[in-house]
Amino acid sequence: MKQNFFAVDLGATSGRTILGTFIEGGLNLEEINRFPNHLVEVGGHFYWDIFALYRHIIDGLRIVAHRGENITSIGIDTWGVDFVCVGADGHLLRQPYAYRDPHTTGAPEALFARVPRGEVYAKTGIQVMNFNSLFQLDTLRRADDSALEAAHKILFIPDALSYMLTGQMVTEYTIASTSQLLDARRRRLDADLLRAVGLTEENFGRFVFPGEPIGTLCEEVRRITGLGHIPVIAVGGHDTASAVAAVPATNANFAYLSSGTWSLMGIETEAPVINAETEALNVTNEGGVDGSIRLLKNICGMWLLERCRLNWGETSYAELIAQADACEPFRSLINPDDPCFANPADMEETIKEYCRQTRQPVPERRGELVRCIFESLALRYRQVMESLRGLSPRPIETLHVIGGGSRNDLLNQFTANAIGIPIVAGPSEATAIGNVMIQAMAAGQAGDVAGMRQLIHRSIPLKTYLPQDTDVWDTAFVHFKSCVQGMKAEA
Repeated sequence: MKQNFFAVDLGATSGRTILGTFIEGGLNLEEINRFPNHLVEVGGHFYWDIFALYRHIIDGLRIVAHRGENITSIGIDTWGVDFVCVGADGHLLRQPYAYRDPHTTGAPEALFARVPRGEVYAKTGIQVMNFNSLFQLDTLRRADDSALEAAHKILFIPDALSYMLTGQMVTEYTIASTSQLLDARRRRLDADLLRAVGLTEENFGRFVFPGEPIGTLCEEVRRITGLGHIPVIAVGGHDTASAVAAVPATNANFAYLSSGTWSLMGIETEAPVINAETEALNVTNEGGVDGSIRLLKNICGMWLLERCRLNWGETSYAELIAQADACEPFRSLINPDDPCFANPADMEETIKEYCRQTRQPVPERRGELVRCIFESLALRYRQVMESLRGLSPRPIETLHVIGGGSRNDLLNQFTANAIGIPIVAGPSEATAIGNVMIQAMAAGQAGDVAGMRQLIHRSIPLKTYLPQDTDVWDTAFVHFKSCVQGMKAEA
């Protein structure tokens, strides 16, 4: 009997459920349902609607059950850092805050006044970002948040959804590693950091690693969907962990760029790399699915364009990319990671204001804005790549671009030009593939991660981009760095 693996893949703007089945020569993925994941703004805060996400997952399971398909297991991956508070009676206490909520502005400094920054980084090896779970929890504690005060358990988003399906509470390693609450070397929650935010390890679920069982569908879900006692498996609960598992690399001399709403650029290492250099570079050490560490940098990605498109109606990506390709190169550049782009009310106007403050031509047409975003991202990738080269124990010969951004020909070519090494793009469905593969490994149908990657390399169409016009891009990089420094000076 063929084995079908049900993957739930939730991003910060949309989600989908996918049925993965092994076929001769590779893996077949079928999208079951796709749905938006909207931020909900209420009372001055931004929330995720976790009940809507749960309903969409149930809808996907019902579709598969109605078709009479057998499901071997279920796995859930999501974005990182956010969490749900659960009461002693097992009920969710409120909708979870979204990481883009502004209530954590200045939160790192508030915590570092009590716990030294260097001590936090030395334990966790995690890039300091104001929305990390550590800072969210500290912010809620200082604000006497009623949900946190009443919380019996804290569940990260994929773990909360698994709980809603199974009734079992777990803390999955890769998603927990994004929180800045984990001791990177011990790979366990750190008691001192938990104490700093008024929690203990008892406030979290059973600790599990990718491939371990969480539980089976509870009676309520079985009744609603018509399915049986289907196991839910811990995959790389952090979507990037699942995605990186699906990098189709043929050797170890590579870096990866998971390109979507966020861009995450990094390398794999066998152990955390935590030292003065990585702290100064604000590089992060997150958990991988195979015992590896994902040494990476979080970079603002297609969020910039997605937010611009909110005001642009039904204009397609293809049309915008064509307009960008026809525009003057390097007319305007921005630092994609400037705090002003985190969650502005009007992204288009914020980009224009950045250019005004750095004394550059202000992009007026849509094509100019898109070109500004793409060129700036490519040059930011180069900046991060230079840091990674200094940290990598191996030469970086290839950059693998995975995720939705791997389909963006113009941005991929810009990136190859900027960093000066070949880019291999694909698979675009890396997260879902990694999710399915980890389930398959748990079921004994797939081997190790290296074998998974070989299978993906053989069975998934990939596209290679070679560097072009590198002298021109070298000059543009100098201009990019001056724009970044100019904005800092203005600030």
